[in-house]
Amino acid sequence: MEDVQVVTALVRRCTAGDAVAWEELVRLYQRRIYNLCYRFTGSAVDAEDLTQDVFIKIYRSLESWEPSKGAFATWLTTMTRNLLVDHFRRSKLDRISDSMDTPASEDDDIRPISEQVADPGLGPDAKVLGQERQQMVQAALQKLSPELRETVILRDLQDMDYKEIAQILKVPEGTVKSRINRGRTELARLLSRTYRQVN
Repeated sequence: MEDVQVVTALVRRCTAGDAVAWEELVRLYQRRIYNLCYRFTGSAVDAEDLTQDVFIKIYRSLESWEPSKGAFATWLTTMTRNLLVDHFRRSKLDRISDSMDTPASEDDDIRPISEQVADPGLGPDAKVLGQERQQMVQAALQKLSPELRETVILRDLQDMDYKEIAQILKVPEGTVKSRINRGRTELARLLSRTYRQVN
């Protein structure tokens, strides 16, 4: 959770030309933005470039953030999401998976990503296995359609609530829940298939 007063003060200082405040704001949110970009693109190089682009866009738009309309993190995530959508359009990566055409399940009991990846237990190889699982999840995420991928990332990896996601994506909360459920179902299917292939 961000401290609204601290962030508001930092933004005010930034818009007044305080370079130290800008550095602090970047430090606070850089990892979050990079992780979001990496999860969407699957490429460290693209994620670094896009993170820089996001912060350039943020710097130019700081004065448009209004604390009364929502958290800074939500505003920041919206800006990042918009840039990522533009990136996908430019890169012609707007692939629509078959799962987009399947009827949405209203089952809210579908487990998040963290619970879908089997835990082999701790041991000397646990770190290597953990990295392998992360790579499997990242590869599976790349196979989801952008719409499903972004909702699953925002919910399960960025830990945002339905209301925040709806605000970022500009869709009703019901649509957010539906996309998350469809995304998790598709991801579980992909992970299950991958797991069977490697074992």
